[in-house]
Amino acid sequence: MVALPIDTAKFSGIICAVPPAPRVANRETGQLKVDRETGRTIFQVGLCLMAGTTAEVVNVNVVGEPTGVQNGVPVQVRDLVATPWENEGRHGIAFRAAEIKPLAASPTGPASSGSSGKGAA
Repeated sequence: MVALPIDTAKFSGIICAVPPAPRVANRETGQLKVDRETGRTIFQVGLCLMAGTTAEVVNVNVVGEPTGVQNGVPVQVRDLVATPWENEGRHGIAFRAAEIKPLAASPTGPASSGSSGKGAA
């Protein structure tokens, strides 16, 4: 099946709805799912994709644990793709991203935290 790219710029917002968790490949042994190319663990993140007056939560796979991604945090998603799948009469769509990271907390950077190193105590 072919992976279909998704233009995330079309969404009015993307928020973490379910925090990252490692994917389990074998429930009996607890073996984690790993990326074939890198050998790194694959994590799944529930993302709320918002567009206009609608919202949908989808599970997105990403290689490696996304740092700083937690419930309610607006995120940026790089190279999101959807891949249709079918297996033994079941079917669905698998979502995968190259990267999921929190949006910058402030456009002005760390200096906006209020501690400039100067000032009265």
